[in-house]
Amino acid sequence: MPPLTYANYLDLEKLLTLQNPRSTPAEHDEMLFIIIHQTYELWFKQLLHEFEKIKHDFSSGDLFAAIHSFKRARTIMKTLVAQIDILETMTPSSFSSFRDRLDTASGFQSVQFRELEFLLGYKRQAAIANLRPDFPGYDRLQQRLKERTVIDHFYDFLATRGAKIPDELRNRDLSKPNEPNEQVQAEILRLYKSSPELSILFELMTDFDEGLQEWRYRHIKLVERTIGAKKGTGGSPGVPFLKESLFKPIFPDLWAIRHQM
Repeated sequence: MPPLTYANYLDLEKLLTLQNPRSTPAEHDEMLFIIIHQTYELWFKQLLHEFEKIKHDFSSGDLFAAIHSFKRARTIMKTLVAQIDILETMTPSSFSSFRDRLDTASGFQSVQFRELEFLLGYKRQAAIANLRPDFPGYDRLQQRLKERTVIDHFYDFLATRGAKIPDELRNRDLSKPNEPNEQVQAEILRLYKSSPELSILFELMTDFDEGLQEWRYRHIKLVERTIGAKKGTGGSPGVPFLKESLFKPIFPDLWAIRHQM
């Protein structure tokens, strides 16, 4: 076995051959388009990795481990937003020069991003509508629909701190999205006031949520300025579909109590 090096540890020879523009001759900006989206997928993979840990941290009541991971997730989210600045250096005309080569490929088919939404509690069958059952990752999404979300594990964490979680939340239909709950909001507000160390976690969760909403907004504006009111690639619904999730918080209970603090 050859000695471990920087290149073979990161599998760079393989990684750097994965950028394959489809335009002939290759349009200059297609390389940027590919690299940005491949990078997004790597960050989505890391976020899924972090939130699987957070689920465990929550259910085991480990406050400081959850704080550490939410700090990282929040920072990754800021990086995702910043990457849009790079993508916006591509003009509508330069995108149009290779857009037709994308055929049926569309960002709506990002299984990892849908996994992330489902993991965070934003579940809906419509998100899978553009995927065929034989599409790579389809089975993972179906499994995510049946699993407890980060918010369900957050309920576990609140319970370790003495919060009373309603039975209907404990026994809810896991295939449905998490919804705000007034009793949970009252318990979070009580903990905000009685346990200052928990406010650090709650604010980090709110920071991440705000970052995700910022990314959605920036993504929509990017699409609008690039293709306007056109359908998305592969016939995907484009901007109207993206706007459905705009300003829908992942942790609505944390936002609902702001005026009472």
